[in-house]
Amino acid sequence: MKNLLKSFRSSPKFSIKWDNYFNIYENFFKKFVNKKITFVEIGVGNGGSLFMWKKFFGPKAKIIGVELNPNAKKLQKFGFNIEIGDQSDPNFWKKFYRKFGKIDILLDDGGHRNIQQITTFMESYEHIKPNGMIIIEDTHTSFMKKKGFKNPSDYSFINFSKLIVESLHRRNPSLNKKPNKLSDRIESIFYYDSIVSINFGSKKISKAKLLKNNSKLKEFIIDYRHKGSFINTLSKFEKLFGKLDENTIIYKIIRKCFHRNFFITLNEKKRIRNYKKMINY
Repeated sequence: MKNLLKSFRSSPKFSIKWDNYFNIYENFFKKFVNKKITFVEIGVGNGGSLFMWKKFFGPKAKIIGVELNPNAKKLQKFGFNIEIGDQSDPNFWKKFYRKFGKIDILLDDGGHRNIQQITTFMESYEHIKPNGMIIIEDTHTSFMKKKGFKNPSDYSFINFSKLIVESLHRRNPSLNKKPNKLSDRIESIFYYDSIVSINFGSKKISKAKLLKNNSKLKEFIIDYRHKGSFINTLSKFEKLFGKLDENTIIYKIIRKCFHRNFFITLNEKKRIRNYKKMINY
């Protein structure tokens, strides 16, 4: 945090960042320091953050700023590439990537509106190099009603990011779902206060494989994952009907209901609702 914060404070131009961002970015970006990378920041304002990144990453890094305000072009005299355009416009991004090709890091500190964040991600993810990243800043706007954000809503970036989470899980054969473009390339997604980091793998990521350490060690075991809840429910019925044998109709009905999560749905939803209340959700 000290190196990046020092670069931030010594920048010759004004900029603002939340203080919790610096430690996160130190951890994210340390592997890129003094490397020949292409770093893109959306929303550069007066250019203060561009100087910070230039000092942090070192002279080998190409720093590109994307800004809607045409006055930002004057920052080019300091050695930055500045592109003027609307991040919510797909055509802007098509022209951008035709010009610059693939990039290593895309940092979205733009307008923070749903359509801006989602469009930027969707038009960019295929243009990120292996082991690259897309970072979206100020994602707390996904929960803001004021200032035109009109969230929380089904159309917020955070809600949209759940599709990425679902895509990652498509790599597990248990779901029996076909991988898509996101699950093929995105290795992980990290959530922090007001930051979402989408991290790309070094190559196409294949489906997970189930490994067994030694088949000779296999022995018969009883699956107890849901047995506790089943026994508790069974005991309540036995208080009414007496001891229930495995061959009785009532026992089979209870077992079938548990197999279909009927009792789990009834009993556990209430507890989950109570847990939500405990955290003031």
